[in-house]
Amino acid sequence: MTEPSTFAFLDEPPISRRLTSYDREHMVLYLRLLDAARDGADWQEAVQILFGLDPQSNPHRCRRIHDTHLARARWMTEHGYRELVRESQCH
Repeated sequence: MTEPSTFAFLDEPPISRRLTSYDREHMVLYLRLLDAARDGADWQEAVQILFGLDPQSNPHRCRRIHDTHLARARWMTEHGYRELVRESQCH
């Protein structure tokens, strides 16, 4: 089993039409969430591995953390990545 991440995270990522510093700091988490979803991993397993949380102790909070971060990760694949591409072209 993979060690849980040791980064700080919010219960819900900031919602913005622009890429946020939180998004940048949690890019690897977003990718891992997308991989887990693609592979059909159970949300409880994903939240335990990726966030280091026990979904049995507070299932509603854990589900919200998982779902909101996964939604933001999906937003990144549809919209947020464009900002990264623009930035890379400027440098």
